[in-house]
Amino acid sequence: MAYLLDANVFIQAKNLHYGFDFCPAFWDWLIRQNLSGLYSIERVGNELLAGADELADWVLARGDGFFIPLDATSVPALGTVSTWATGQSYEQDAVSTFFQVADYYLVAQAYAGQHTVVTHEIASASTRKIKVPDACIGLGIKCVTPFEMLKKEGARFVLSP
Repeated sequence: MAYLLDANVFIQAKNLHYGFDFCPAFWDWLIRQNLSGLYSIERVGNELLAGADELADWVLARGDGFFIPLDATSVPALGTVSTWATGQSYEQDAVSTFFQVADYYLVAQAYAGQHTVVTHEIASASTRKIKVPDACIGLGIKCVTPFEMLKKEGARFVLSP
Protein backbone atom coordinates (compact mmCIF):
# COMPACT_ATOMS: atom_id res chain seq x y z
CA MET A 1 0.00 0.00 0.00
CA ALA A 2 1.32 3.42 -0.98
CA TYR A 3 0.67 7.00 0.08
CA LEU A 4 -0.89 9.45 -2.39
CA LEU A 5 -0.31 13.10 -1.52
CA ASP A 6 -2.87 15.84 -2.08
CA ALA A 7 -1.77 19.17 -3.60
CA ASN A 8 -2.21 20.97 -0.28
CA VAL A 9 0.55 18.84 1.27
CA PHE A 10 3.09 20.32 -1.15
CA ILE A 11 1.68 23.85 -1.09
CA GLN A 12 1.53 24.13 2.69
CA ALA A 13 4.96 22.53 3.03
CA LYS A 14 6.43 25.14 0.69
CA ASN A 15 4.57 28.10 2.16
CA LEU A 16 4.52 27.24 5.87
CA HIS A 17 6.25 24.23 7.37
CA TYR A 18 9.10 23.06 5.14
CA GLY A 19 10.22 25.86 2.82
CA PHE A 20 12.81 24.87 0.25
CA ASP A 21 15.21 27.44 1.70
CA PHE A 22 15.14 26.33 5.35
CA CYS A 23 14.04 22.68 5.34
CA PRO A 24 15.41 20.93 2.26
CA ALA A 25 15.44 17.67 4.25
CA PHE A 26 11.65 17.40 3.90
CA TRP A 27 11.87 17.51 0.12
CA ASP A 28 14.79 15.08 0.07
CA TRP A 29 12.76 12.74 2.29
CA LEU A 30 9.84 12.84 -0.17
CA ILE A 31 12.19 11.92 -3.03
CA ARG A 32 13.70 9.01 -1.04
CA GLN A 33 10.29 7.74 0.05
CA ASN A 34 9.12 7.81 -3.55
CA LEU A 35 11.29 4.75 -4.08
CA SER A 36 9.27 2.84 -1.50
CA GLY A 37 5.66 3.89 -1.97
CA LEU A 38 5.10 7.62 -1.69
CA TYR A 39 3.53 9.29 -4.71
CA SER A 40 1.07 11.82 -5.88
CA ILE A 41 -0.93 11.82 -9.06
CA GLU A 42 -0.48 13.50 -12.41
CA ARG A 43 -3.52 15.77 -11.87
CA VAL A 44 -2.03 17.08 -8.62
CA GLY A 45 1.25 17.67 -10.42
CA ASN A 46 -0.57 19.66 -13.08
CA GLU A 47 -2.23 21.83 -10.42
CA LEU A 48 1.16 22.50 -8.85
CA LEU A 49 2.76 23.32 -12.21
CA ALA A 50 0.20 26.08 -12.68
CA GLY A 51 1.88 27.95 -9.81
CA ALA A 52 4.93 28.61 -12.00
CA ASP A 53 7.19 28.88 -8.93
CA GLU A 54 9.92 26.91 -7.19
CA LEU A 55 7.38 24.20 -6.33
CA ALA A 56 6.53 23.86 -10.03
CA ASP A 57 10.26 23.49 -10.74
CA TRP A 58 10.46 20.73 -8.12
CA VAL A 59 7.46 18.97 -9.70
CA LEU A 60 9.02 19.17 -13.17
CA ALA A 61 12.15 17.50 -11.84
CA ARG A 62 10.13 14.57 -10.43
CA GLY A 63 8.19 13.48 -13.53
CA ASP A 64 5.90 10.45 -13.90
CA GLY A 65 7.79 8.45 -11.31
CA PHE A 66 6.46 10.69 -8.59
CA PHE A 67 3.26 12.09 -10.13
CA ILE A 68 1.70 8.92 -11.49
CA PRO A 69 -0.72 9.08 -14.41
CA LEU A 70 -4.18 7.57 -14.39
CA ASP A 71 -3.92 3.98 -15.58
CA ALA A 72 -6.45 1.48 -16.87
CA THR A 73 -6.89 -0.14 -13.45
CA SER A 74 -8.01 3.20 -11.98
CA VAL A 75 -10.64 4.01 -14.62
CA PRO A 76 -13.41 1.84 -13.07
CA ALA A 77 -12.77 3.56 -9.73
CA LEU A 78 -13.71 6.89 -11.31
CA GLY A 79 -17.21 5.47 -11.76
CA THR A 80 -17.32 4.26 -8.18
CA VAL A 81 -16.27 7.67 -6.85
CA SER A 82 -18.72 9.39 -9.19
CA THR A 83 -21.59 7.21 -7.99
CA TRP A 84 -20.68 7.93 -4.39
CA ALA A 85 -20.43 11.72 -4.93
CA THR A 86 -23.73 12.00 -6.80
CA GLY A 87 -25.48 9.79 -4.26
CA GLN A 88 -24.72 12.10 -1.33
CA SER A 89 -26.52 15.28 -0.33
CA TYR A 90 -23.94 17.66 -1.82
CA GLU A 91 -25.08 20.69 -3.79
CA GLN A 92 -24.82 20.24 -7.56
CA ASP A 93 -22.08 22.90 -7.79
CA ALA A 94 -20.03 20.98 -5.22
CA VAL A 95 -20.33 17.77 -7.22
CA SER A 96 -19.51 19.52 -10.51
CA THR A 97 -16.45 21.19 -9.00
CA PHE A 98 -15.26 17.91 -7.46
CA PHE A 99 -15.33 16.22 -10.87
CA GLN A 100 -13.20 19.00 -12.37
CA VAL A 101 -10.35 19.04 -9.85
CA ALA A 102 -7.56 16.66 -8.90
CA ASP A 103 -9.35 15.54 -5.72
CA TYR A 104 -11.70 13.32 -7.74
CA TYR A 105 -8.79 11.54 -9.42
CA LEU A 106 -6.79 11.36 -6.20
CA VAL A 107 -9.64 9.58 -4.43
CA ALA A 108 -10.24 7.27 -7.41
CA GLN A 109 -6.59 6.28 -7.72
CA ALA A 110 -6.38 5.68 -3.97
CA TYR A 111 -9.53 3.56 -4.11
CA ALA A 112 -8.26 1.53 -7.07
CA GLY A 113 -4.85 0.86 -5.54
CA GLN A 114 -5.97 0.62 -1.90
CA HIS A 115 -3.60 3.48 -1.09
CA THR A 116 -3.64 5.91 1.83
CA VAL A 117 -4.50 9.52 0.98
CA VAL A 118 -2.43 12.23 2.68
CA THR A 119 -4.09 15.64 2.99
CA HIS A 120 -4.39 18.67 5.22
CA GLU A 121 -8.14 18.82 4.56
CA ILE A 122 -10.50 18.07 7.43
CA ALA A 123 -13.81 16.26 7.07
CA SER A 124 -16.82 18.57 7.05
CA ALA A 125 -20.58 18.27 7.22
CA SER A 126 -20.97 21.04 4.63
CA THR A 127 -22.87 20.23 1.45
CA ARG A 128 -21.12 23.06 -0.45
CA LYS A 129 -17.80 21.26 -1.06
CA ILE A 130 -16.75 17.65 -1.25
CA LYS A 131 -13.71 17.32 0.98
CA VAL A 132 -11.16 14.59 0.32
CA PRO A 133 -11.50 13.07 3.82
CA ASP A 134 -15.29 12.86 3.42
CA ALA A 135 -14.91 10.99 0.13
CA CYS A 136 -12.31 8.71 1.73
CA ILE A 137 -14.58 7.96 4.68
CA GLY A 138 -17.52 7.31 2.36
CA LEU A 139 -15.50 4.92 0.21
CA GLY A 140 -13.50 3.20 2.95
CA ILE A 141 -10.14 4.71 1.96
CA LYS A 142 -7.55 5.37 4.65
CA CYS A 143 -6.81 9.09 4.97
CA VAL A 144 -4.14 10.72 7.17
CA THR A 145 -2.56 14.11 7.70
CA PRO A 146 1.00 14.71 6.54
CA PHE A 147 2.13 14.82 10.16
CA GLU A 148 0.58 11.42 10.86
CA MET A 149 2.37 10.03 7.79
CA LEU A 150 5.71 11.55 8.81
CA LYS A 151 5.40 10.14 12.32
CA LYS A 152 4.31 6.69 11.14
CA GLU A 153 7.17 6.52 8.64
CA GLY A 154 9.75 7.69 11.18
CA ALA A 155 10.78 10.81 9.29
CA ARG A 156 13.54 12.78 11.00
CA PHE A 157 14.83 16.14 9.87
CA VAL A 158 17.95 16.56 11.99
CA LEU A 159 20.47 19.39 11.85
CA SER A 160 23.95 18.21 11.05
CA PRO A 161 26.60 18.88 13.71
